[in-house]
Amino acid sequence: MQHLVQSDRRQLLELARAAVEATARRDPKPALDPRVLTPELLACSAAFVTLHKSGGLRGCIGMMRYDVPLWINVRDSAIAAARDDPRFPAVAPTELPAIEIEISLLEPPVPLADPAMFEAGRHGIVVERGECRALLLPQVAPEMGWGGPQMLDAVCRKAGLRADAWRDPATRLYVFESVCFSD
Repeated sequence: MQHLVQSDRRQLLELARAAVEATARRDPKPALDPRVLTPELLACSAAFVTLHKSGGLRGCIGMMRYDVPLWINVRDSAIAAARDDPRFPAVAPTELPAIEIEISLLEPPVPLADPAMFEAGRHGIVVERGECRALLLPQVAPEMGWGGPQMLDAVCRKAGLRADAWRDPATRLYVFESVCFSD
């Protein structure tokens, strides 16, 4: 699990905020000088950025790219969460003061052979079947009050599958853990 020192976390949160603000104002995306970044921020790692407003979800998108530096995945996820989440309109400049940012750093997913081994709240889940694919972060289960079966049902529905598709051996399940921090 990738553990970052407080200064690295702060730098990623500042970068994500700058990316959301630039996106809302239609400015160019922010860049960082790789020469001044720590090895942890330059390391390849997947990331999700979740935007909250007034205690509710305002956008959440991530980059499951394990071959791209962490800082780039955080920046690109923040831009996408502010502009491309199909559940919401793009973030407007007037909303910026109310936006709270949460970053999740994801471990690579591993196959889940037995759904009974899924631990809601500890594991995030990815479901795949044919062209259908979806992911839910580990923090979704406690936020929604879900146990394992409810989380598995929800990720299947999010993928456009029947809720119980996770019980079918043709459906592939993957679990991952993450580190989450916010401003």
